[in-house]
Amino acid sequence: MTTTPDLVTPQLTTTDLFRSVFRRHAAGVAVITALGDSGPAGFTATSLTSVSAQPPLVSFGIGTGASSWPAIAGAEHVGVHILGEHQRELAATFARSGADRFGASTTWREGPEGVPVLDDVLAWLVCRVHARVPAGDHRIVLAEVVHGDPAGPGRPLVYHQGRFTALRD
Repeated sequence: MTTTPDLVTPQLTTTDLFRSVFRRHAAGVAVITALGDSGPAGFTATSLTSVSAQPPLVSFGIGTGASSWPAIAGAEHVGVHILGEHQRELAATFARSGADRFGASTTWREGPEGVPVLDDVLAWLVCRVHARVPAGDHRIVLAEVVHGDPAGPGRPLVYHQGRFTALRD
């Protein structure tokens, strides 16, 4: 039996309603990195989207109040890392406010264009920032892919109902 939506008394849009709806939307997990004035910066993103194949463009959202925003705002290039199901702790580290994201538990190296590239991910890209589009309290960053490697082993990490999880067969 399926439930029929209550269209007679819908809820007015609130931040809580918006968040509740999107908790039901499963999303792949990525970490976005950049080299800022204070060193490497990064954050966990579930808003990564393929935008165009010609030219190869991706997009992601970032809040302007995020600690990584200054690095992303000034970067010419960013790193995009697709996380595997074995990287729940890495995703949590990059999502946690105040965490030492590039500390001893995070293995990474300087990649093309000086971008911090995380080790042991399913895939990574280095992208040239094309635009930063205002969108409420966020910016949508459009970036053109210039380097990458899709060869990491494993299955993707997924974010659903407020937690990091794995796909089920």
